Amino acid sequence: MSKERQRPRPQSVYFFGTCLIDMFYPEAGLAGMELLQRQGIRVVFPQDQSCCGQPARNGGFHEEARAVARRQIAAFPEDWPIVVPSGSCAGMMKTHYPQLFEGDPLLPVVQAFAERVFELTEFLVHVLDVTLVDKGRPVKVTWHPSCHSMREAGVVDEPKQLLRSLANVTLVENPREKECCGFGGMFSVRQPEISAAMVTDKVASIEDTGAAEVVSGDCGCLMNITGAADKAKKSFRGRHIAEFLLERSR
Repeated sequence: MSKERQRPRPQSVYFFGTCLIDMFYPEAGLAGMELLQRQGIRVVFPQDQSCCGQPARNGGFHEEARAVARRQIAAFPEDWPIVVPSGSCAGMMKTHYPQLFEGDPLLPVVQAFAERVFELTEFLVHVLDVTLVDKGRPVKVTWHPSCHSMREAGVVDEPKQLLRSLANVTLVENPREKECCGFGGMFSVRQPEISAAMVTDKVASIEDTGAAEVVSGDCGCLMNITGAADKAKKSFRGRHIAEFLLERSR
């Protein structure tokens, strides 16, 4: 979505939880919702939501992916923004849903749905224009963007804007920041040796920054990076940006 196409500040938003937050990182989802609620936004979590459909699409099962997409579209009926704490899932819904329905009579509905999707930090920066007061101790962090957040959701600098706004946080740039961590969902299963080599490089690059924490907006990347780091007995920790921002500003 073009940053010029700003939406007015809404009273209500939908929250899309994502599979990995639901199953492994619920604290990140709760933190994302609390960040929105603190801005006076009513957050609605539809119980009928499920997966965004990315695994099916990436596996070549496009009809199955369309079936999943139809279910998500039905689960978010009101014309409210849909805030997603994942650049990967947001990219799927914003970019690939319309592609999946090219030539389909449902395409206008799908396009309208896609226009309502915002990655969490994108929404905090461009719609809510949040100001965060840092109440935490001094800490040095580095940022890991997911490939999909940059290349599909179009979220590049928004997370860094939020991190730089925190007075006691020093954001250390990673020269190899834009390199993939090797997760890639099904890629890590189909190509485990290559995936393992990529995450080893990523962990080393994070360690070289000297940061105490690596912050990311995608739980798949966090799971891969922190798993490899723990196995290699590295000292840095990893957290979702929603959880990090909430803790710093409470």
